[in-house]
Amino acid sequence: MDSASVLSFFKEITCIPRESGHEGPITEYLQAFAAARSLGCKTDKTGNVLITKEASPGKENVPVLVLQAHQDMVCEKAAHFEFDFRTQPIPYEIEDGWMIAKNTTLGADDGIGIAACLALLDSPLPMGKLECLFTISEETGMDGAFALTPGFFTGKTLINLDSEDEGQLFVGCAGGKESRARYDFRREPLRKGYKLLKINVFGGQGGHSGDDINKERMNALKQLVRFLYTEMQYAYQLVSIEGGNKHNAICREASAIIAVPSDEVDDMSQDVQAFSQILQGEFATSDPGAAASVTAAESKLQPIEEGDAAAIVATLLAIPHGVAAMSMDIPGLVQTSTNMAAVHTQEDHLTVLCSHRSSVRTELSAIAEKLEAACFLGGFDVEHGGEYPGWKPNLHSHILEVSRQSYVKLFGHEPEVKAIHAGLECGLFLEKFPDLDMISFGPTLRGVHAPGEKLELASLDKFVAHLNDIVTNYQ
Repeated sequence: MDSASVLSFFKEITCIPRESGHEGPITEYLQAFAAARSLGCKTDKTGNVLITKEASPGKENVPVLVLQAHQDMVCEKAAHFEFDFRTQPIPYEIEDGWMIAKNTTLGADDGIGIAACLALLDSPLPMGKLECLFTISEETGMDGAFALTPGFFTGKTLINLDSEDEGQLFVGCAGGKESRARYDFRREPLRKGYKLLKINVFGGQGGHSGDDINKERMNALKQLVRFLYTEMQYAYQLVSIEGGNKHNAICREASAIIAVPSDEVDDMSQDVQAFSQILQGEFATSDPGAAASVTAAESKLQPIEEGDAAAIVATLLAIPHGVAAMSMDIPGLVQTSTNMAAVHTQEDHLTVLCSHRSSVRTELSAIAEKLEAACFLGGFDVEHGGEYPGWKPNLHSHILEVSRQSYVKLFGHEPEVKAIHAGLECGLFLEKFPDLDMISFGPTLRGVHAPGEKLELASLDKFVAHLNDIVTNYQ
């Protein structure tokens, strides 16, 4: 296996639809790959796939290694870009040593992990028995990992290929939970002489709500409701608020339709322009494209009743977002955070989607309760779900030591051994298979879960060399 073969498989994968919850085409691709090479393959009722390659001659006594990646990807695109993830291949470019999708997510999370598994399975390298596990719907709730049953794989050592910084070996991750809030409201007639306007907040980098939550990136929803709250002096009518999509992505763009008196349109426009300058100043480093704009709007919906609108705006502003606590044990590690991911308005209600992460289970509950308290004060109903466990580090792990020694041998310096604030399926694996010894590593990715996601090709070379060395020399 070399990086060219991995990249070749990944390019094939970019042509296969695999949005979370719609993994059928990639599942079929994996099954066809195994059948064409007479490899063992089984698929459980959830859609998890296990492809098995028997040991090379002389390697029969090597312990079984499980390599794991997830089939699905986060499908996000720039607002202006016309694209259908279920029918079109991902458009990408090779530029300055990176493979980049400029207007969509690339899907290297975790397509590059899938590709590495396939390249190994396709290679003649001498190695012990491999079990390559491909789970479904990791990005939306880890459905595949939740559904795994004892005996689906037999190996006691697992390498997760879903990390995003070459040179770092991950031995722990945060647990997570989702919260959904709902506010039922009444609508009222549009006031005479009022004009509809659309307020837009845009230009955020977005990013992964775990890996990027400590980078102070703009959450467009939070900034939009900040503006709406300060403008309540105008007694505007609120029609709708829209923004965000995926629970594990920081909101990049958001908009609200409001109605203001015709003679105050210019004042509102000036306030939006002033707010845009505030955003450009506050987020000049993290989100240099951050801005706000106002345009004329149309809507078939009547405005939300004044009292309901005030409760909505105030509650959305009060809902926590960002880092809540840093680890006192591991320098630089975010311990607890929350992400106000999406807000959508329907005919008679508004919904809010938030995701929380923590490596301390009690703090995970506490941050969810903080959201619940803000919503209770505003009259929202809240439901919690989608919880998954964290992965407690084991610094005495055998696969960690094997991986560390391999890295030093190949590259002449120590890798970083870290825990990650993002969620990995390893926590669920450990809950179901308590004796499992695990590690996670991968090539360098940037901008995952947002348009502009990219893969560093030089890091792919090192990742492939490292994985090759571990697999061929493992014992």
